[in-house]
Amino acid sequence: MNADMHDTDGKPKEACGVYGIYSRELAGELAQRTYFGLYALQHRGQESAGIAISDGERTTAMRDMGLVSQVFDGQRLASLESGHIALGHVRYSTTGSASWENAQPEFQGRGDINVAVAHNGNLVNAGRLREELAEEGFKFNSTSDTTFIAAAVVGELERGGSVGEAVRAAMRRLEGAYSVAMICGDALVAFRDPHGFRPLCIGEVEGGYVVSSETCGLDIIGARFVRVVKPGEVVVIDDDGIHCYEGESPRRALCVFEYVYFARPDSRFDGKEVAGSRHRMGELLAEEAPAEADVVIPVPDSGIMAAVGYSERSGIPYAEGLIKNRYVGRTFIEPADGIRQLGIRLKLNPLPSVIEGRRVVVIDDSIVRGNTSRKLVQLLFEAGAKEVHFRVSSPPVTGPCYYGIDMDAPEQLVGANHAVEEIRAQIGATSLAYLSLESMVAATGQPKRNLCRACFDGDYPITGIAKKHALENRTHHYATSP
Repeated sequence: MNADMHDTDGKPKEACGVYGIYSRELAGELAQRTYFGLYALQHRGQESAGIAISDGERTTAMRDMGLVSQVFDGQRLASLESGHIALGHVRYSTTGSASWENAQPEFQGRGDINVAVAHNGNLVNAGRLREELAEEGFKFNSTSDTTFIAAAVVGELERGGSVGEAVRAAMRRLEGAYSVAMICGDALVAFRDPHGFRPLCIGEVEGGYVVSSETCGLDIIGARFVRVVKPGEVVVIDDDGIHCYEGESPRRALCVFEYVYFARPDSRFDGKEVAGSRHRMGELLAEEAPAEADVVIPVPDSGIMAAVGYSERSGIPYAEGLIKNRYVGRTFIEPADGIRQLGIRLKLNPLPSVIEGRRVVVIDDSIVRGNTSRKLVQLLFEAGAKEVHFRVSSPPVTGPCYYGIDMDAPEQLVGANHAVEEIRAQIGATSLAYLSLESMVAATGQPKRNLCRACFDGDYPITGIAKKHALENRTHHYATSP
């Protein structure tokens, strides 16, 4: 995908968001509550959205391309049949293209066994798993690796035993990152890969429970946070409550980019708001990379908390010098060649009253390719900045991610191919500095060993790679899409 086509912020593209509710007491309003939950998770994926509702025997669903508010309205939510189990998903494609067929929830079934799955992550053994499942007679509805997770579960359910044991057996076939919510018969199931790459939590609501990628999805419907789904764990929710099947976790490896950029600042990991970690990153950045300047400004929105921290620790006044157009989504029309210079102005516009004649420290959370940073620096100089000191609240991105983030190949990552001074020259800044890996980790409050930092230091927790379109343009065994 052309990185300039759907977005101008130059950031790694989000992981997906998964959501589920089990409650007989709220059976008449689960569709609306799931809508609100997905709205809270919209930042995790803007390509497609979907909701499935089940009464334990029949599941109805609606999914389409676009934002949650574009896919669903009052009439469409009302058309979903009433039930006591709900499943929701917002997607940014990391395996499989952005298409209706790959929108989720994903359905898979054989005989009397049917499941609906919402998945956040990437399997690194998707190609091999597809071949194995095809030999077992499964047909696939999409080119997303989610369909293989669903098929693996169905295959284990056919062998008999409890839902929890079947899912745990299916997990032994999966390699990579996966945080999953699933409707299986009369149960809502949540499970997470043994490393816990992507987040997943449980909340309590009237008459039942909620699972959500982030705690902000619990807050929006008034659910009480209970705990996280542990790495390697299977959680089955039914009328008898919560049933837990713990699994082994050779190494916990929550993605550190959740703290840097992906998660909403009001979401909580281990009881601490992400906003606090970002604020601390800014403080540590001010200590490691001071600048003689007149004003500190953030790149909104993800740079705001780090910029506040930098300002407070450095004593340099904070101001909002870049105004973000929040009505520009991921689907705006690509500018024609003749007006491509509009570029970053589609989303950001400088305030000359804050910038003109001043030495500016601009705080961003990351630099991936460098193109957007170069345009941003140019924009600030055009607005009258005397100096532009670019500060980044994470280390240089030096490697791709195979665990649920759509990140460029190594040859496109500016941090993988150039020294900091070379990058400074490319983007045209007066000075450039990154936060050290040690300080970034310290700001999270997590032990280094419990975080995946592969895109920064090359320490990949598992082997294998995942490519976005690897499962396309090859022989497939398709069934009619639901």
